[in-house]
Amino acid sequence: LEVVESGGGLVQPGGSLRLSCAASELTLAHYAVGWFRQAPGKEREGIAYISSTDNSTKYVDSVKGRFTISRDNAKNTVYLQMNSLNSEDTAVYYCAAVLIGGLVTTTYDYDYWGQGTQVTVSS
Repeated sequence: LEVVESGGGLVQPGGSLRLSCAASELTLAHYAVGWFRQAPGKEREGIAYISSTDNSTKYVDSVKGRFTISRDNAKNTVYLQMNSLNSEDTAVYYCAAVLIGGLVTTTYDYDYWGQGTQVTVSS
């Protein structure tokens, strides 16, 4: 696997989780990275993106102000900090990477995908 997600689990509404996207063969600092999620019966949607050039970020409206995407280049890892979680955030979360400069917000542009990590928000 080129990228591997971790950090998912069961959390109560209002709680927080931090997801990690680590790479062994890729230097993620050179890659645009996105976080995506797929809920049961729904299509995969992109929710957060980070640029490969200036670390600028972009979020879908449903997570704006609650989720934060960031990089730690020393650890070759991209994170997704998720706060104020609610039941609508329940999904399998995926990270993906592509060797393109800048922000990449189109799902099919991404080349390297992880297998996903389950996030369940429930009391």
